[in-house]
Amino acid sequence: MIGETIADAENPQPLPVLEVEAPTLQIYLGPNTSPLKGQEGEFTTTRQIGDRLQKELEINIGLRVEQADIGYLVSGRGELHLSVLIEAMRREGYEFEVGRPQVVTRIKDGVEEEPLEELIIEVPAEHVGAVQMELGARRAELKEQFTSDGGATKLVYMLPTRALLGLRNTLLTDTKGTIIMNSLNAGYQKKGPDLKQLRSGVLIAWEAGVATPYSLQTAQERGTCYIDAGTKVYAGQIIGLNKRSEDMDINVVKEKQLTNMRSSSSDGVVQLTPPVIFSLEECLDFIENDELLEVTPKSLRLRKKELNPSKRKRQK
Repeated sequence: MIGETIADAENPQPLPVLEVEAPTLQIYLGPNTSPLKGQEGEFTTTRQIGDRLQKELEINIGLRVEQADIGYLVSGRGELHLSVLIEAMRREGYEFEVGRPQVVTRIKDGVEEEPLEELIIEVPAEHVGAVQMELGARRAELKEQFTSDGGATKLVYMLPTRALLGLRNTLLTDTKGTIIMNSLNAGYQKKGPDLKQLRSGVLIAWEAGVATPYSLQTAQERGTCYIDAGTKVYAGQIIGLNKRSEDMDINVVKEKQLTNMRSSSSDGVVQLTPPVIFSLEECLDFIENDELLEVTPKSLRLRKKELNPSKRKRQK
């Protein structure tokens, strides 16, 4: 095994065994269950995914894999650790679905504890307010603040690992890409109250089909779209971010009804705002507990766990 010593049988002198820190984040990883399953990937079954994860355990000593009801629970040392594995499997032709990253807690002396992080941020002075507002909403504790030699402001925070989920992309947007941030594991603390949802609701496809410019124009009035015209969608797929806090089902495959009346103003070419395209890390940061990320060699699709809108409403 990794860390064991190969020594002389007559005089074995083992080296100290490597101590690997416990995982801090866990994700569900299982076979794709969407209506488009099996269309883009070469390896799609639970057994094929399990064999690939077991192969990864041979070289990735910081990874842990447990059997779940359908798929697997994969634990690692952070978002980057898990996203590298997901991207590697995707490029190898695997098709699967991923749940929202969850913090791995521990029980010590009968008390549930969660991992704690020290966050070090360096940012221009004009963006300090935006950084402090975002971290305040995540219940981060400011430990130190000073101005570095280069004129930038340095901030040191302590916060639970779960508060880091989605933080990097948010701060990169808020600071126009000028922020430098690093985090270090700082041990464990008693688990605190749940954080409120910081994201708005989502726009959800009402029925399956191909997205039309006419319908997407209406969707863009409701919020920000993540798909373009001509994209194949299915009911329950997330196609955008709502301006409001609640989720909204919307028909994005509806065609414009033809009439006998024509005018140069009403029949002009539809002008759509280019869609927002998420990276793998941004998708993992975006999804909530009732959502999944569909990963294939060709596509990344956001979706609800329950695709049926009637059943979704009853679960709330």
